[in-house]
Amino acid sequence: MPFDTDTLASRFRRLAPAVDYCALRVVEEQAETASVRQDVAAPVRSAIDRGAMVTVIDGDGIGYAATSDLSDTGLAWAIARAHEWARLSQGRSVFAGARPELPTLPPGSRYASPTLRPIAWSKADRLEVLMRESTACRIDPRIVDWEASLWTVRAQQLTVDAGGGEAFQQFDFTIPSLHAVAFDAGIAQVRSWGGRYNGFCQQGGLEVIERSGFIGSGRRTAEEALQLLAAPNCPSGTMDVVLMPDQMMLQIHESIGHPLELDRILGDERNYAGTSFVTLDMFGRYQYGSPLLNVSYDPTRGEEFASFAFDDEGTRAQRDLLIKDGLLVKPLGGASSQQRARRLRADIGGVATTRACAWNRPPIDRMSNLNVEPGASTLQQMIAATELGVLMKTNRSWSIDDSRNKFQFGCEWGQMIRNGKLAEVVRDPNYRGISATFWRSLAQVGAADTMEVMGTPYCGKGEPNQAVRVGHASPACRFTGVDVFGAER
Repeated sequence: MPFDTDTLASRFRRLAPAVDYCALRVVEEQAETASVRQDVAAPVRSAIDRGAMVTVIDGDGIGYAATSDLSDTGLAWAIARAHEWARLSQGRSVFAGARPELPTLPPGSRYASPTLRPIAWSKADRLEVLMRESTACRIDPRIVDWEASLWTVRAQQLTVDAGGGEAFQQFDFTIPSLHAVAFDAGIAQVRSWGGRYNGFCQQGGLEVIERSGFIGSGRRTAEEALQLLAAPNCPSGTMDVVLMPDQMMLQIHESIGHPLELDRILGDERNYAGTSFVTLDMFGRYQYGSPLLNVSYDPTRGEEFASFAFDDEGTRAQRDLLIKDGLLVKPLGGASSQQRARRLRADIGGVATTRACAWNRPPIDRMSNLNVEPGASTLQQMIAATELGVLMKTNRSWSIDDSRNKFQFGCEWGQMIRNGKLAEVVRDPNYRGISATFWRSLAQVGAADTMEVMGTPYCGKGEPNQAVRVGHASPACRFTGVDVFGAER
């Protein structure tokens, strides 16, 4: 069946049962992936994925059912199946006797990515652009592997409820990527443009490729891989670190984003990815970071990867602060989790952040756009304030415990800072810390001109696993007294 919003909405409402709540979420994604590895083009992959999820609330029971059949027969089957699950879960759900309360959508709501220049390239055009960057990587026999790729997605989502609410959202996602591997004398170094599998993921079209600097990135990336190959190992010790935005992205993601997900705080992830060191009584009281730390949830920043107008429970999205002047004020919790928290006498609020990765998954609390707000320091001021430290770029490895507290992160690129000046490049820089104290060592926050808008398509959570798109914008930041170490040989 075609993706016809008017027809789908009217047919669904005609079929919807007389229950407390019934909603339909239809998603269609058209994706195209092109890649060139070692100057050899892979077949361009195209995919279309379309289906619908039905949500039914009956008493205190909630049920879901998904179908790829959007005919009346398919929708009726999914509605009946979701209704049956809702009846079976009565008296057994996490809502413990209270009817789940989901928001009512306003009628006729619309959202679209701020795409200025849609990517109209043919498959041959895409491969030609990628081939140019691939061949530009081949500057030295010590470059042993390299790849350039472009992944684009056009997504449409229609959410309707039986009462007349409706929201249609259309997204354009653009994900360019490139990396080069250098090897010599038993040492291998990877340099990724923007971060391998992560980085310059944004909403939009050709303008994303242009403003990210992807064109011309091949030679620069290969040159940096060779620099790392010749660099000494990062020294170990307690010192300052200046984290650039493409590493701040991971730091925000793992040690602020996941710990603040309200369903995780309530215990939903403990058998899969752990819990959180954050507890319900910390909100409004806990000093998460230094007074320089301000963290926003901002799904309204159009070019960022996870911008939208309504989350998948139908809550309208708006910008809000989760951490203000270092103080923890709000969790990443949608309508369902907020209701559960209130039953525990914790009316701590939340934001519109309940999302699903696809049409065949129910929504859960997820990060969306989670950003560190800019400060007042220039990058030069941060460097000048550092007697001994390392400037680090581009995450390479990460490890964090099951309460999202103790962590160890590695970066691709390091450069020593000595007596307030940038010094030699070093390879394999790593640092470790504890989320509960690390952010309190934040000594300087970069101004807006150090800020970059980045993201990842691969934030995993839930059983079965859901990989969703997440955005992170951040300036460069300086932290003091950090445990830094190099690679073991």
